[in-house]
Amino acid sequence: MLSSTATRLYGAFMLGDLVGAAAQTYVVHSFGFFWYIAVIDGLVCSILMACACWLINNNLRYYQPGKGSYLNILIWVGALAGICTFGCRWILPFLCSGTAYYNFLTNSLTIRFFINFLAVGWVGMISIIYYSQIDQKENDRRKAEAEKLARDAELYNLRQQLQPHFLFNSLNSINALIGFKPDEARRMIHQLSDFLRGTLKKDDQQQVPLADELQHLNLYLDIEKVRFGHRLQTEISCDGKSDTAILPSMLLQPIVENAIKFGLYDTTGDVVVSIRAEIEGNYLILMVQNPYDPQTSRPKKGTGFGLRGVQRRLYLLFARNDLMETHANDNIFTTIIKVPQL
Repeated sequence: MLSSTATRLYGAFMLGDLVGAAAQTYVVHSFGFFWYIAVIDGLVCSILMACACWLINNNLRYYQPGKGSYLNILIWVGALAGICTFGCRWILPFLCSGTAYYNFLTNSLTIRFFINFLAVGWVGMISIIYYSQIDQKENDRRKAEAEKLARDAELYNLRQQLQPHFLFNSLNSINALIGFKPDEARRMIHQLSDFLRGTLKKDDQQQVPLADELQHLNLYLDIEKVRFGHRLQTEISCDGKSDTAILPSMLLQPIVENAIKFGLYDTTGDVVVSIRAEIEGNYLILMVQNPYDPQTSRPKKGTGFGLRGVQRRLYLLFARNDLMETHANDNIFTTIIKVPQL
């Protein structure tokens, strides 16, 4: 991109130089000199100026002065303007003879110097602004890529923490079932295998349809139902529009796991975990509810990896902290997730 934009910038400078050559030719001719002399004067001065402009532009392409280095650029512009003027003073007398023209040339050296100074200085100023903007865009792009890599790495780390956390609990349950319920242990191993296989397939899918997420969630619930038997019951309801809504993959599983943890670990009766999904405006609203015993649980604090991990994922993906909320009323703990539909 830099080479193409630099080529366009060079083209603009060359066009300006040709316009300047034509203007200088006309001015010299207006002083009574022949067109031949005027054209030679305009071409020589424009070629020297073009070389000076190319030199300062090409150097500023690779070197951007700091805040305290603009005086050096000013000195550099003055030196290039002096070289252009000196070149005109020594080259033009060999190409254009005559006392009248020589006197005109020597008397106009001061004006020629300031014209060269303004032209080279203008090119230098445009080059500084132009290349500094390109550098800023490149820095912003690198910064955005670095932030994205860091965000993706943190998301991946959260995903990797989730699997061992669930796997540890499942293996403990399988170990407990092997001795007196080997058939259920074998079935749970197959269910766990299907769940982990589906998890691996989702590693490269950041957003998935709700229908796929619920299908994967049912594999997890089947494993948990083997662990807790008839005590765990689930209710899943979705409106007609929410099936195709998208959400971050593996978002529901830690929320439901949290609901099972607070609903069953500290109680002895049957527990119903309710999962509802609906579309409201541009949001997919997910609500997970479970009963809890306020004497033994503290759900208001949101303890545990599950809810913290979900909230962190939502912030990393959408840069918002208001997409998850929890409520505890009448011994019912409710987690509400709002997923923006972009």
